[in-house]
Amino acid sequence: MLIVIVHQTPNATVRSDFAHNEGTTVIPGFFDLTRVHNTGAAFGMLNGVEFPYKTAVLSLVAAAALVGLGVFAAGLPAAQWLSRWGIALILGGAAGNLIDRVTLGYVTDFVDLYWQGWHFWAFNVADAAITVGVALMLLEMLGIGRERVSRTV
Repeated sequence: MLIVIVHQTPNATVRSDFAHNEGTTVIPGFFDLTRVHNTGAAFGMLNGVEFPYKTAVLSLVAAAALVGLGVFAAGLPAAQWLSRWGIALILGGAAGNLIDRVTLGYVTDFVDLYWQGWHFWAFNVADAAITVGVALMLLEMLGIGRERVSRTV
């Protein structure tokens, strides 16, 4: 719930302060706040593609993924604390974006990073939580964070 609240609060501010595709520079040459609408999936995939019931289809896919992750998380042992934190971040971020998609028909993105000729796609707090959550799960898979078991010979 904390991720959902931390996601929705700046989104509401951006929607009230900026028109679509409007923004302001925070750090010149690096960071702008720019209101963008993502009607597609992750990283803007399918953003330019229109098909019947697009919002409903993407919302159902996201809801199914949330349920699947929840079931997976319920079976994780407490010792896999990195994965548990990772899944919590992913679930919170996915829920925050799903709320946007269901209520608005799009996800509000506003963090706009760029440097010289490189421009990252716009994202939001929920996207950042999902990314950090995936990174935590990958670290767990690599063995980081696990208790070391001594082996006797």
